[in-house]
Amino acid sequence: MKQADKSELKEYLSGIVQNLPDKPGCYQYLDDRGKVIYVGKAKNLRRRVSSYFYNPKQTFKTQFLVPKIRDIRYVVVETEADALLLENKLIKNYKPHYNVLLKDDKTYQSIAITKEYLPRLVTVRRRTLRGAQYFGPYSHVPTMYALLDLCRSLYRPRPCRIPMSEEGVREGKYNVCLRYHLKRCLAPCCGKQSHADYLQNIESCREILKGNTATVSRQLRERMSELSEQMRFEEAELLRQQYVAIEQYRAKSQVVSNVDYFLDVFNIESDEKSAFINYLHVVGGAITQAFTFEYKKRLEETEAELLQMGIVEMRERYGSQSKEVVVPFEVDLPQSYIMQTVPQKGDKKKLLDLSKLNVKQYRFDRLKQAEKLNPEQKAVRLMKEIQKDLGLGSLPLRIELFDNSNLQGSDAVAACVVFDKLRPNKKEYRTYNIKTVEGPDDYASMREIVRRRYERIKEEGGQMPNLIIADGGVGQMEVIRQVVEDELRLQIPIAGLAKDGRHRTHELLFGFPPASVGMKPESELFKLLTRMQDEVHRFAITFHRKKRSQRQTHSALDDLQGVGPQTKALLLRSFGSLKRLREAPLEQLQALLGPKRGLTLYEQLHADVSHN
Repeated sequence: MKQADKSELKEYLSGIVQNLPDKPGCYQYLDDRGKVIYVGKAKNLRRRVSSYFYNPKQTFKTQFLVPKIRDIRYVVVETEADALLLENKLIKNYKPHYNVLLKDDKTYQSIAITKEYLPRLVTVRRRTLRGAQYFGPYSHVPTMYALLDLCRSLYRPRPCRIPMSEEGVREGKYNVCLRYHLKRCLAPCCGKQSHADYLQNIESCREILKGNTATVSRQLRERMSELSEQMRFEEAELLRQQYVAIEQYRAKSQVVSNVDYFLDVFNIESDEKSAFINYLHVVGGAITQAFTFEYKKRLEETEAELLQMGIVEMRERYGSQSKEVVVPFEVDLPQSYIMQTVPQKGDKKKLLDLSKLNVKQYRFDRLKQAEKLNPEQKAVRLMKEIQKDLGLGSLPLRIELFDNSNLQGSDAVAACVVFDKLRPNKKEYRTYNIKTVEGPDDYASMREIVRRRYERIKEEGGQMPNLIIADGGVGQMEVIRQVVEDELRLQIPIAGLAKDGRHRTHELLFGFPPASVGMKPESELFKLLTRMQDEVHRFAITFHRKKRSQRQTHSALDDLQGVGPQTKALLLRSFGSLKRLREAPLEQLQALLGPKRGLTLYEQLHADVSHN
């Protein structure tokens, strides 16, 4: 854009901003194509919109958004609560690119009560039925069908899909079907159930789907008592069966308090890209709705901003009329819209904790699902956790672990294993024979192999690790630090996996002086680090056993030139022992091995004798 055009645009937008009213409302930013790219709400339109253009301390969101604005629209409303609701509707309508959007939930089903002369209860994925009342969506399908089964067993709404009109029922156009004889329908289409009675049953179903099971149960009990007093015992028995069924359902639902709470509970978990919000609707002390959903972040929105949007979205979607919300922290919501509670103890705190448990589980399940499709994503997530927990400057893309192995100081060896992006890179595994240390001195052995490894990598210009992990505690870490930092002048973070008295890994150490990171042993990351430690231990032990086995089976034949495993086996089969081999004449050896090889072996066997 030319400088003249920029000046003209700035003047145009300034004119709009300066003439905005000091009233609550919603504003819309448009791009150069006239498309709405952002929708926001405000207690004071002029003050809020001005902050985008005239505030010297702009957030990243503002710096990114303002250069794309070419026009501004606004809608004035009466109250701040109206602005909140209008913002939600405008975002749904325009789907602006820079507003967070609720992820598509078309896979979740809802229950609909149709708008007909004889309404039906049906399950739907898309809300396209004209005039229908919807309940849900239900992320837990068994809950949805439990509610449907309860309504159908109690009130038997017609299950058929035939369009039925008042004229058709009055003129007798419909016939009794098999479902009536199976007692799955009361045949209102044929006048066997009155229209008023049928609508009363549908209203009871509506109350159950709203979660007002306590109200329905109380009405049934009162009506049952009335019928009993009137000596209408058969009708009272039918109501008693309904009452028992609904009480059994209420017993199975998750009752959280004896207090007759009527409220909504929200909790949130977020990361760099997404936010997950859990919603619980509590009626009569029992959870009647539970749903977790996801927002995709666009402009580094805070948890408070996202939770505010989630509260408005879910209350509108589920038609909640509760006057109180339980939240983990206060959100910018008008008092006229809802009362907020941030509990510290008691039943409401238990509800908040339950909501937190649900949102964490949902987030974990989504991550697992994504990581199955993209295994690289899991590695990046765990590396970010390591980076965060240890305060590293970069991702630990390459991790190296060391371990020593010896038997009472004999056959001392060491091993180094390499993990690239948390996967074992076995081509880079290395084993070391300890050369400069006598006796069982683990610290001296560790000092030798670390020095040998990183001196060589340094000389050859190889790849240094982003993190070194010692198979041990404070002592091993300090030895590695002395070599890496003091001797070689390298800046490589060093951690240690320490064991308890039962030789079980129980903590991750980091820093100097080393301190426990506080990682839970049952966490996914700690289990991964433990497996990495097991791998270096396995590799070192395997090499140590191999070396010890070679020493124990070593003989004088192993020191002879040109005698490999196959030749050694052939000689032992033919002569049985080294003594008999030495006593064998040259001709016999040449006949077995050939003239040249036989002569070479004969000369080596008798070299000490001829020398003397």
